[in-house]
Amino acid sequence: MNTTKTLNHLIEICKDGQDGFRESGEKIKHPELTTLLGNYSQQRATFAAELHELVNALGEEPETTGSTAAAAHRGWIDLKSAITNGGDHAILSECERGEGYAVSAYSAALEEDLPAHIRSVVESQSAGVQSAHNDVRNRCEAATA
Repeated sequence: MNTTKTLNHLIEICKDGQDGFRESGEKIKHPELTTLLGNYSQQRATFAAELHELVNALGEEPETTGSTAAAAHRGWIDLKSAITNGGDHAILSECERGEGYAVSAYSAALEEDLPAHIRSVVESQSAGVQSAHNDVRNRCEAATA
């Protein structure tokens, strides 16, 4: 996979996470979780902007939308939320699932032969995504305890 294609895929992943976290934050009942999910949404927007700049610097056209799969994923959040009357655990569970996909996408990107300055950005973002995944997972597990 070439560098631009890899970065554009990560831009899609970040936009998906941005939208997913924002929509989840709007549905979740606990105010602390609303804030947390809003912060993760903003983090993904920042990540997408950083990747966008890297693609521009390569003289290529950056991705501007999320993926089709993410639209289906957000629909799943809506469905699960409706079924459970918007239960926080169900929403967190879906966020965890979405973040698991993001973790995998970043891991795959880091297997690519990326230029050093791009690898550095992707590694840093990957650590942020992994941290968010772990945090959401832990909160999801605590919600069932």
